[in-house]
Amino acid sequence: MEENTNKPGLFEKGGKFGFLHSTVDAFDTFLRVPATVTTKGAHIRDSVDLKRVMIIVVIALIPAALFGMWNVGYQHNLAIGDTTTGFWGTFWFGFLRVLPLYLVSYIVGLGIEFTSAQIKGEEVNEGYLVSGFLIPLIVPVETPLWILALAVAFAVIFGKEVFGGTGMNFLNPALLTRAFLFFSYPSVMSGSSSWIAMRKGETLIDGATGATPLSFLSEGLEGVQAQYGTDMWSLFAGTIPGSVGETSVIAILLGAVILLWTGVASWKIMVSSVAGALLVGWLGQVGGATTVPAYMHLLLGGFAFGTVFMATDPVTSAQTETGKWIYGFLIGALCVTVRLFNPGYPEGMMLAILLMNTFAPLIDYCVTSSAIKRRAKKNSSAA
Repeated sequence: MEENTNKPGLFEKGGKFGFLHSTVDAFDTFLRVPATVTTKGAHIRDSVDLKRVMIIVVIALIPAALFGMWNVGYQHNLAIGDTTTGFWGTFWFGFLRVLPLYLVSYIVGLGIEFTSAQIKGEEVNEGYLVSGFLIPLIVPVETPLWILALAVAFAVIFGKEVFGGTGMNFLNPALLTRAFLFFSYPSVMSGSSSWIAMRKGETLIDGATGATPLSFLSEGLEGVQAQYGTDMWSLFAGTIPGSVGETSVIAILLGAVILLWTGVASWKIMVSSVAGALLVGWLGQVGGATTVPAYMHLLLGGFAFGTVFMATDPVTSAQTETGKWIYGFLIGALCVTVRLFNPGYPEGMMLAILLMNTFAPLIDYCVTSSAIKRRAKKNSSAA
């Protein structure tokens, strides 16, 4: 009797352990590119595949992550009056405090992604490589791990998987994680103790509040500058309290250069977002709503990080070229509007991006409809 040589492999569909195909395939293709192409939810439309794009974004985030780890240690040293710890000791302290955030982010998020892929019998997408790297950078370092795990689970399940996974979600999963934390556990996201990593038994020295400069925005320029270490260079360099990866504009700009040089992110969204923020900030200053200069909004809070890494998300942002200008401008304008007129919540970048995520399809629809009407009118006139 002739032996069947076309039997499926051990982990192939139809094999003995075929139910583990999605998981084994994910590990098998982690460092190489399979000979497959995207068939739905496609946002990569040329020879550059999704895996390479995700890895480029992760590389672009590394400067902000490394600086954030050092800054966690630096803020701790300032808060307790430690002037003896050197660079590597400071970095090591921050690294050990941020590492658990990354472990929870990836273990919970990838666990859900792998489970979902197994249930649906689909491949594990690489999209969460970026989301998992982003989440620890946009939350306070003292966020309780169980709360972070709950927020990550909510964002991945209800913000991504229920819509079909990577490329099909209309909200940024990392920002949805932050939104869940803010609305469900506001004290975790706004309390002064959230921003400074402290060992058990340690106390702040006199004059150190642990509050971020943005929390003094309602008090005007004098209030922002009242916090220790908040001169313009400190704001630009990032040696201030804040979310792990959002403080250093220099590190964020290094990431922006990588994203723009590789063509992964849209410069139109970045430029228009800055323009929207500067316009509303200038109007607020001229109108007497604030004494904070418009340019300072670019250095405060999560504006720079959100503009470079969140607003430019190719899945949740506008897809048309004209739509990108509109989308980015409205994000910057809404961010500063929230900061100026909502004293209960000084950081407006998260809400601005999430709101415009929901309006991105409508913006593209209006842009394409307008283009079709203009073309039809031009053709009818020519006829």
